[in-house]
Amino acid sequence: MATGGGLVLVLLVVSWSAVWPYVTAALLLGGAAAAGWWLWRTDRLLRGRDRLWRQEEAVRAGHRTLAEVDAMTGTEFEELVASLCRRDGCTDVRRVGGANDHGADVLARLPDGRSVVIQCKRYAPTSTIASRELRDLLGAKVHFGADLAVFVTTTRFSRPSEKFAVHHGILAVHRDHLGLWNNGTSLLSLTAVNGRGQGDLRHRSRWKQAYGK
Repeated sequence: MATGGGLVLVLLVVSWSAVWPYVTAALLLGGAAAAGWWLWRTDRLLRGRDRLWRQEEAVRAGHRTLAEVDAMTGTEFEELVASLCRRDGCTDVRRVGGANDHGADVLARLPDGRSVVIQCKRYAPTSTIASRELRDLLGAKVHFGADLAVFVTTTRFSRPSEKFAVHHGILAVHRDHLGLWNNGTSLLSLTAVNGRGQGDLRHRSRWKQAYGK
C-alpha cells in the first residue's frame, strides 16, 4: 500500500514537472491579457473624458458673442484664437504675442501638417486694417518659415488691404468671418471665401450705421 502511494506521488511529481511550465505560461499570459485590457479600458475612458471636455470647451467658445470678444483684452483675444485653432484640430498651438513677437501672435500646425502664423488684432469695429499691417504679417511668415499666414481681426479690411491679402495668399479673417469661425466653421473652410464677405457699398453703409462711422 505504501509502495503504491509512493508510486502515485512520484508520478504526480514527474507529471507536474512536465506540465508546470505550461501552467505558468498560461497564468502569465492571462495576467498580461488582463493588464492589457485594463490599460486599454482606462485609456478609452480618459480619451472619452478628454473628448467630452474639448467638445464642451468648443461649445463654450462658440457661445461667445462678438460683443464679448470686443470686450476682451488683446491677450485674451489671442488666447481665443489659439483655442479656436485647437478646436479645429491644430497641433503645436502656442501664443507668442508680445514685445518681441516678430509680427506673430499665434503659431500652430494645421491638421494637414502645414505650419501657420497668425496675427490677431482686436480693434474697435469702427477701425480698418491697413495694408502695412498685412506687410508685417508677410515678414512674420518669412521669419517663422510658415506655410500659411492668417490675419484675424474684430473689424474690417480696407479695399487695398483686402486685395493685398488675396494677392499674397494671406487668409484675411474679418469680423463677419470671425463670427462664423467662432460659431463652429473651421478655419480652413474660410479659405474658400477669402477676400469676400465685406459686401458692397450698401453693406458698408449699414456697417457704418451700426458702428458709428
